Amino acid sequence: MAKSPAAPAANKDAAGKTGGGTDGRSDYIGSLLRPILAVTLLAFVVVEGRTILTKAYTIRLNAIEQYGHIIHEFDPYFNFRAAQYLYDNGWHDFVNWFDHKVWYPLGRPVGTTIYPGMQVTAVWLTKMWLPAWFGFKEWIGMSIPDNVVAKSSWEVSRALLSDKTIGGGGGGSYIMSSVASAMATMGMRWNEMSLNDVCCLLPAWFGALATFATGMLALECSADFGCGEGGRFGTALDRLPVFGYYIRTASSAVRRFLARYSGMDASFAEDAGGRANPSRGGRSSLQTTSLLSMLATMFLMSTVPAHIMRSVGGGFDNECVAMFAMTLVFYSWTRSLRGCSDETDKQDSGFAVSPQTRTAAFYGALCGLAYFYMVAAWGGYVFVVNLVGAHAGVLILLGRHSSKLHAAYSAFYVVGTALATRVPVVGMTPLRSLEQLGPMLVFLGMQLVEYCERVRRRDNLSRKDTWVLRFRLFGLAGVAGAGVILLLWPTGFFGPISSRVRGLFVKHTKTGNPLVDSVAEHQAAKEGTFDQYLNVVAKLAPYGFGMVAIAFSNDASSFLLVYGMAAYFFSHKMVRLILLTAPIASVLGGMAVGRVAGWCVEGVCGWNLDAWEIFALVEDQEDEKITVEAKIVCNGENKMKGKKKKSEEAEESEKPDPDREDASKASGLIKMIFSLVARAAWLYISYYLCTEARPHMESFSAACDQMAVAMSHPTILFRANTQSGQTVLVDDYREAYWWLRDNTPEDARIMAWWDYGYQITAIANRTTIADGNTWNHEHIALLGRALTSPLKEGHRIARHLADYVLLWTGGGGDDLAKSPHLARIANSVYRQMCPGDPTCSRFSMPGGQPSPMMRASLLYNLHSNGIRPDAQVDTNRFKEVYSTTHGKVRIYRVNSVSKESKEWVQKNRVCDAPGSWFCPGQYPPGLQKVLKEKKDFKQLEDFNAKTEADDEYQRKYFEHLSDPEKARRQRDARGESAPVRLTPEEIKRINQKREDNDITSQIYSLIVHRQVNDLAELFAQTPAFAHIRSSDGRGPMWWAHEHGRPYIVNLLKSYGVSEKLRDKDGITPLDLVDDEF
Repeated sequence: MAKSPAAPAANKDAAGKTGGGTDGRSDYIGSLLRPILAVTLLAFVVVEGRTILTKAYTIRLNAIEQYGHIIHEFDPYFNFRAAQYLYDNGWHDFVNWFDHKVWYPLGRPVGTTIYPGMQVTAVWLTKMWLPAWFGFKEWIGMSIPDNVVAKSSWEVSRALLSDKTIGGGGGGSYIMSSVASAMATMGMRWNEMSLNDVCCLLPAWFGALATFATGMLALECSADFGCGEGGRFGTALDRLPVFGYYIRTASSAVRRFLARYSGMDASFAEDAGGRANPSRGGRSSLQTTSLLSMLATMFLMSTVPAHIMRSVGGGFDNECVAMFAMTLVFYSWTRSLRGCSDETDKQDSGFAVSPQTRTAAFYGALCGLAYFYMVAAWGGYVFVVNLVGAHAGVLILLGRHSSKLHAAYSAFYVVGTALATRVPVVGMTPLRSLEQLGPMLVFLGMQLVEYCERVRRRDNLSRKDTWVLRFRLFGLAGVAGAGVILLLWPTGFFGPISSRVRGLFVKHTKTGNPLVDSVAEHQAAKEGTFDQYLNVVAKLAPYGFGMVAIAFSNDASSFLLVYGMAAYFFSHKMVRLILLTAPIASVLGGMAVGRVAGWCVEGVCGWNLDAWEIFALVEDQEDEKITVEAKIVCNGENKMKGKKKKSEEAEESEKPDPDREDASKASGLIKMIFSLVARAAWLYISYYLCTEARPHMESFSAACDQMAVAMSHPTILFRANTQSGQTVLVDDYREAYWWLRDNTPEDARIMAWWDYGYQITAIANRTTIADGNTWNHEHIALLGRALTSPLKEGHRIARHLADYVLLWTGGGGDDLAKSPHLARIANSVYRQMCPGDPTCSRFSMPGGQPSPMMRASLLYNLHSNGIRPDAQVDTNRFKEVYSTTHGKVRIYRVNSVSKESKEWVQKNRVCDAPGSWFCPGQYPPGLQKVLKEKKDFKQLEDFNAKTEADDEYQRKYFEHLSDPEKARRQRDARGESAPVRLTPEEIKRINQKREDNDITSQIYSLIVHRQVNDLAELFAQTPAFAHIRSSDGRGPMWWAHEHGRPYIVNLLKSYGVSEKLRDKDGITPLDLVDDEF
């Protein structure tokens, strides 16, 4: 870190020169106060930072405090099961793990299709770090969690030597055994926490770490290091070729005004020519503005809902670790770009490399290591590498290329890509995927640019000669690159763009893949989403963005501009990606707040503090001592020479000048009074801003606390109110999985929709047909066909695949509500199900009654058996064996199961080599007749395999999605009109059931945000939702009147919703009509 200027010493010299006058006393007092205030500032940041990080941890523990250490949702159960396998079997067996309990009968090579970073982290913490850490804390008398198990360190040491899992076997076991032995010698115990508890707490731990890393990113991008081109602040376009000079000239006056009068860039300094003033020296990153920006950023990031949504306790999902890895990459990248580029570039000529360039390469390599962790943790690494590559490319286009940038990006790309290819699931993808070729092109292009620049500096080329060299070099490289592409393209070397990525760039909000489109988090963000998940941060971030773009942009901070635009674009396209906006919105919002706060602090103090001065005091005193001694020696050498001149001037200098002394005293007094008045004004402004900001901060904190509680409820169990008002814990889903575990054979196969596959395998330990990996579209389509086909046909498929059928039946988002998506996915492969209708609109529940196709389906009859009179189950084919306490899950046994197919699958796995671990299964012969009817789904990105028929399917798919009415008219023309509204008995039965669930929350949000079309489509598919009631007795009609939504009121009336019903307090919807409405 650069040494801060010796401000105290300079102030002492100034005090001595004034001879003890007013200015001298002021400077002397300042030299004493500066280190005191610097210590106070740093202490404040440390204390408040610790408070913020503690809050970032505790706010994510709501679910654990209410429900205990329970894994949430669906994907986290697969992640936990994988972590458990790694914990039990070690890394070698993990990467060679072919799991035949999933995706029956095909199986899945888990070790080569998973991003293992989170699992490795959890197992390493469980087996290595936490036992030693808790043992040390207990030894020094600190408290440790209650859920740890104490073991003898001697026994653990001996056991580790024979352990072959992570931390055991080889060097790892020897190191940990040595640690355990040392702990035993010191009297420490080995305190282990269970893997389940670690996996539940890990999101909260990494939520706090991501908060700190985001604060460091703000610290790096808001500090002014006081150097020249590339490091000093300015507009984002200051060095733009041709126009940069005019932009600098036009903005210079504005920035000088800010520097002189506003204090917002008090460190800004230029000479008369608009160049950086080199007399300022180097500065550290511990400046007032940067420290306060870091603190404000951490405060926002710690509780912003966009971050909490993927880091609540129990949410053991990849994003919780990836957010820390991503922010660490971004901090390391901006840190590698610290410093000037104009002075060091002069040293980077030919093969010479300056010290600053080597430092940039070092931090670039660290950035590559952080990127490796990001790659191992989450598939979102593609966004990270493209963002860093885009920033590097933008810097070149803006005329900001430097050897520092070249060294940083080259080190990042080489180290990061080399390590990324070692992750089994990634392999050579960075060199083959079209999604990642952009960063490679930036890397190759940067080598050419750097070569040209070094030749220019070495040979002192003119601008014209430099451009000629560039054109020749890039032309030759372009021809060579085109040849390579033409050679490799026909071979299929380059992988396609995935449907999820492609869906981010098309005009519509769908991808063309009904499987991907069926997932709610892949939909586009709705109006109000950013306010919901970012709150006040969404309003602060644009101000920070403007500040950076207009006045505080350099090589490092310009990254925030690229990140901000990319995050907003992608999060707008897919609501799941709003997660990516949390760090950048917090940084930009925090920098806006931090700069205003720094402006106030420096206005009150009168100085631009740098906390690094604390550590420079000793050096400053030594420097001052050496300076004084040098002056004495110098005076001794010149004593004789100065005697004559001194004697001549002595008489004149001894003459008193009363007028000069009086003027000096008056001037000093005026300056002191003006300084006191100015600081008092700054103090008042600071007080005013604090009182104005406090209510907003409290409101933000309260809103985040509420959102944290709402997002912490696990879907696998929840609390609900009965009709009598009693609150009960609904644990039906785990109850069903436990029943399967305890009452079915170990080789039982469970047919259920892919959503529940992870939970069934992890909790029930039974074989499933599909799960959330969704790697095989055709296999999921086969599952969808079995569930949405007529009962008899569905049984013919199920008897070859499953022993039991599990359905979610409790209303809300149960399988019946999802069934139109199932039919749509099935029809994408088995197109004879809904000929000419890619969206399969004939499989629906318009008017609350099933269409003929739905009424005949296996899913409808098993789901509604005993509930609706038209739902019947042939007991020769299916028998209900279990229904959970609250009716949320029903389990049927499949009768007449084909034992031949089951045995054939077991005996006919095909290994890629004798004795190999890679042995996928095959479909039994009994399914070949059905499989011959399928047409493999060719997505839009499959440019090597698509046909005209696929193009026609995609065209109709998008046409029906954009115009559902057209599909309904076509369905009606085929005589498939739906029945009318629900009967009074059905409406009464729905109104009697009152609970808070995902559907009530979704409908409330749609009403609040005026999403009339979405509501109409939802009610058209499931009219019962129009009559749904929450735990307080209110429903859509109450909410529509409360928020003044007349169009929605009319829509609800068309479905027979009454305005005269009463909630639990006796209030009708009409009682909530406001005056304006």
